[in-house]
Amino acid sequence: MDNPSDEFSGYIMQLPDDCLHFIFQHLDSGSNRESFGLTCRRWLQIQNLNRRSLQFQCSFTMLNISSLSLNNAQISTFQLYRLLNRFPNLELLSLAGCTELPDSGMALLILHGSKLQSLHLDCCFRITDDGLSSAASGCSSLVILSLYRCSVTDYGLEALSNFCLALEDLNLSYCSRISDSGIRAISQNCRHLRAIRISYCRNLTGAGFQGCSQTLTYLEADSCRLEPNGIRSILSGGGLEYLSVSNLTWCTRVDSLVAISVGFAAKLRVLNFRLSRTIGDDCIMAIAKGCPSLQEWNLAICHEVKIAGWESIASHCHNLKTLHVNRCRNLCDRGLQALRIGCKRLSILYITRCSQISLVALEIFKFARGNVEVKEEEIMCICPHRAFRF
Repeated sequence: MDNPSDEFSGYIMQLPDDCLHFIFQHLDSGSNRESFGLTCRRWLQIQNLNRRSLQFQCSFTMLNISSLSLNNAQISTFQLYRLLNRFPNLELLSLAGCTELPDSGMALLILHGSKLQSLHLDCCFRITDDGLSSAASGCSSLVILSLYRCSVTDYGLEALSNFCLALEDLNLSYCSRISDSGIRAISQNCRHLRAIRISYCRNLTGAGFQGCSQTLTYLEADSCRLEPNGIRSILSGGGLEYLSVSNLTWCTRVDSLVAISVGFAAKLRVLNFRLSRTIGDDCIMAIAKGCPSLQEWNLAICHEVKIAGWESIASHCHNLKTLHVNRCRNLCDRGLQALRIGCKRLSILYITRCSQISLVALEIFKFARGNVEVKEEEIMCICPHRAFRF
């Protein structure tokens, strides 16, 4: 007598491909999906066609642990070619950490990148403008692109802006060879841009953002040499909600930041001034009055904020929920008293190593504002980037 399980297996094998696709898409765990592909060559092909993400053990982004493939930091163009042929429907590809991958690897995306929406090239040091141009021309559907520490210039950014009009999230941190010209091309052509990171791009003044789209809600520009006109340009779209400009010792005129308070920053919710040791009370007072939506403000190590600044925050920041004041030399008992009486919605206060704050004043604050969580650790900002991708 035939084994019933063999007969059942035969029926399964006779299912058409569209049914197998449907079954695969409803498997709820990575292990089940991998087991599916081990059944036979036909099922492996179904699995390959349904794979949407691919990254490598060398990728430090760890975007999707179930998508890991090769344990090799030195991915060759030929290896990438075979993988792109095997997985033709990829939407996410992370090559972060593939330091030896040349421009020829990006040329493969001209034919294989039409469905890619997310591409991560962090620390791909051998990829130049030619490689970026190839990737851009083949990946017109890109929404997310990370070029952290890549050797690209304005030429590559111009090509990117011409081909990838749907771009929403761009990481250019530590791309030291780009200038305001490349940023101008991105901001003028990529009108759906929501988030951009340009930290440690010290050739940027910010002027390239003039006339940027109101969709731009998130900007990281830590340790940049921003100029007064650059600050105004960054705010010109009117939609900015998150702005990180820590370490403004590089800024030529820090008090020009009062531009943040003039009209265009009405939607600003998170502002990071950490390590900006020269920001004074005039700037703080103007921002406190002009940014009614501010919910988190990082002023850690801002030594020049004095009583007038703290009192202004207390009086005007009615929606402030999180405040960082770690290591502020000029935060004294009187300033803490003002924060205790004002800032009615404050729920988290990061405070440590403020030499002018007495233990008595701190205990009075804790007693009077029992609803405020007082923390001693020092962090950048608690609001994650993803909270600003709508």
